[in-house]
Amino acid sequence: MATPPRLVPLLEQFDWACLRLLNRMTGPEVDSGNGMPIAVPPITDEEYLWEPVPGWSVRRRADGPGQGATVLLGAGEWGRDSAPEPPYPPPFTTIAWRLSHISEMLALRADYTVGDRDMTSDTYRNSGDAMGAVRSFSDAAEAWRAALTGADDAALDTVGYSTYPYGSDPGEMFVDIVWWVNQEILHHGAEIALLRDLYRAMRSA
Repeated sequence: MATPPRLVPLLEQFDWACLRLLNRMTGPEVDSGNGMPIAVPPITDEEYLWEPVPGWSVRRRADGPGQGATVLLGAGEWGRDSAPEPPYPPPFTTIAWRLSHISEMLALRADYTVGDRDMTSDTYRNSGDAMGAVRSFSDAAEAWRAALTGADDAALDTVGYSTYPYGSDPGEMFVDIVWWVNQEILHHGAEIALLRDLYRAMRSA
C-alpha cells in the first residue's frame, strides 16, 4: 500500500526523532543538529535512575512510590510513579520515568490501533535498567511505526481510528494523533538529552 503523501513528512519526523533519541542514549555518537557528530557514551543504570531532586521515577515495587506519588504503574518488579491527581506544580521526572512514559504510550497506542486493544498501564512492564528500557522504547517505536504504515488516507481522517484510552484518541482524527505522538517523542527526547548533559556536568564538577 502506498503511503499517503501527507503522512510521509510525519513518518520522516518520527523516524528522525526516534533515531536521534536512541543515538543520544546508546552512542557512540549523535548528530549535534548541524550535521557534526558528537561522541556520546551509553547511558548507565545509575544515570537512568538518577534523581537530582526528589521526584517521580521508575522504582522497585517493594520500595513503594516516590514523593507525591501514590501508586506504581505497571506489572512486575518495577513500576512508574503516578497518582490519580498529580501534584501541582508537576513533579520532576527522571530519565527512567520519561522513557517509560513514551515507551508505554507508543506500545499501547499501537495496540489500540492495530492490536488486540487490551493493554493497559497496569499490564505494561517497566524496565529497571537502562538498556532494557532502550530496547523497550525501540520495540514500541517499531510497533507504532507499523501501525502508521498500515494507515491509508481514509484511516488518517477517521475519528477514533485509535482507541487508546489514556488520551483524546477516540474523539480525534487519526492524523492529529500521529502529529501528537511525534511532539511527545520530540519534547521528551529533548528533556532526556538535557538530563544527560546535566548528569555529565554534575559528575564532572
